[in-house]
Amino acid sequence: MSKRRYLLFIPLFLAACAFVGGLFGPGATPAAAQLLQRNASGTSDEDLKTSIKSFTKVYDIVDQNYADKLSADKGIYKGAIPGMLRTLDPHSNFFDPKEFAGLREEQHGMYYGIGMLIGPQPRTGRPMVIHPFGGTPAYKAGIRPGDMLLEVNDKRVDSLTTTEVADMLKGPKGTKVQVIVNREGTAKPITFNMMRDEIPRNSVDVAFWVKPGIAYMRIQSFTETTGREVEENLKMLGEQNIKGLILDLRENPGGLLDQGVATAGHWLDRGQTVVSHKGRAYPEKPYLARGSQYGENYAIVVLVNRLSASAAEIVAGALQDHDRAWILGEVTFGKGLVQTVYPLPDNTGLALTTQHYYTPSGRLIQRDYSNISFLDYYYGKHTDQKDPLDVKQTDLGRTVYGGGGITPDEKFEPAKLDPFEISIMRKNAFFNYSAQYFSGHDTKLAKGWNPDEAVLEGFHDYLMKQGVTFTEADWTRDHAWIRDQVKAEMYITAFSYEDHQRLVVEQDPEVQKAIEAMPKASSLLGQSKAKFEKQRASLR
Repeated sequence: MSKRRYLLFIPLFLAACAFVGGLFGPGATPAAAQLLQRNASGTSDEDLKTSIKSFTKVYDIVDQNYADKLSADKGIYKGAIPGMLRTLDPHSNFFDPKEFAGLREEQHGMYYGIGMLIGPQPRTGRPMVIHPFGGTPAYKAGIRPGDMLLEVNDKRVDSLTTTEVADMLKGPKGTKVQVIVNREGTAKPITFNMMRDEIPRNSVDVAFWVKPGIAYMRIQSFTETTGREVEENLKMLGEQNIKGLILDLRENPGGLLDQGVATAGHWLDRGQTVVSHKGRAYPEKPYLARGSQYGENYAIVVLVNRLSASAAEIVAGALQDHDRAWILGEVTFGKGLVQTVYPLPDNTGLALTTQHYYTPSGRLIQRDYSNISFLDYYYGKHTDQKDPLDVKQTDLGRTVYGGGGITPDEKFEPAKLDPFEISIMRKNAFFNYSAQYFSGHDTKLAKGWNPDEAVLEGFHDYLMKQGVTFTEADWTRDHAWIRDQVKAEMYITAFSYEDHQRLVVEQDPEVQKAIEAMPKASSLLGQSKAKFEKQRASLR
């Protein structure tokens, strides 16, 4: 996802990060579920019984005397349980039935529906198509970005939330769904009749050659299929021909522990430690790399930023500690906690922090949350919190720190938007102009198309009509940036969202910086191999 394209949809993105951004270990077994009944360290059985009696009495008083009828959903699911968990840490979480089903869907990496992303129209809040996914029923039917949703299966939806509409669009494979939309430039609503199909939520959404010998791969999150997807995409590229790989983990909020281990383990020696974890009720357990046929033969640059968290940090930390990759970007989120998911009655679930995880060098990268609000922890400005007492070394003796995420080997801060660029993004102008443009133009563009001056002047006039204040000097200064953004936006309608993503990657200055940094990654690889050969020779 292009961060700048979805500036106005950031609340949705942040909510998703908070929702799936855990590190989920193996699911709870009946034996593990007994942990919920164990006492906290230093608390007697009698103290615990007294506390439970006190809570029950308070709840009973509230239930009987509150001004309105108290529901279990409000009193327990949304109140007592989340309140208790919030006092423990920022990542222990309770899921009501809908949230728990959503969590499982995210982890499975697929669902049944028509395959499009919807969001609230910024001005009205009504449900709108952000884009269909390539190859899905919505894409094949001709649904476009900017289409305003009116009806789904004869039910009006323009006053519903996007979550409610998304639930209506999902259903059993092969079932029919009718969608009616309003489209700019058309006099009457348009009706689409589609059949629901399996919609893969690929965690590896982009993998291609950025230049001869150098491949690019982005992992969006770690689901049940991530390890397999990594293997399949490397095979598709022809891994034996890769000289350098750019592994993009930016905005990756994490996911399943075993998939992070499988991913990092592809590029490590068989038997090397990927990560280890331990907790009060769990002994220390290391997770070891399985290795691969070609995974140790090429240099790797890993891209991270402040929203790279959890399993993404496990991968980056393992590759950094073993000097297997050059880490480029910003200091990562700093989540070193493991949640065990406990299924509960009524289709609810509990994600409880049960362990801490440690990178191969032994550092705990969890950011301090003891004196900070929940909102500041997730969304506030991150400072450099590395722990001076948690000092470790990589295999080659480079110094690394715990306590505040993964510090990159080379920092890269994305360029900040200037005031004119910010005003364009706040108006969602590229998205809206593209929808307006294609209401009067053919959606088929030639491969490699670039916007000419007529298209850009049209955008210039559109901004003026929308009340965006700027000077001609502003327009001239940002002309190249505007051209690239217009091109990328129009690629979604003219080609596909996936083609748009590839174009965004090709235009990304951090990807270009990663290409320039590839010799540093090659040097690390060479030093690591030389050290291994020296150690092996000494054992002969």
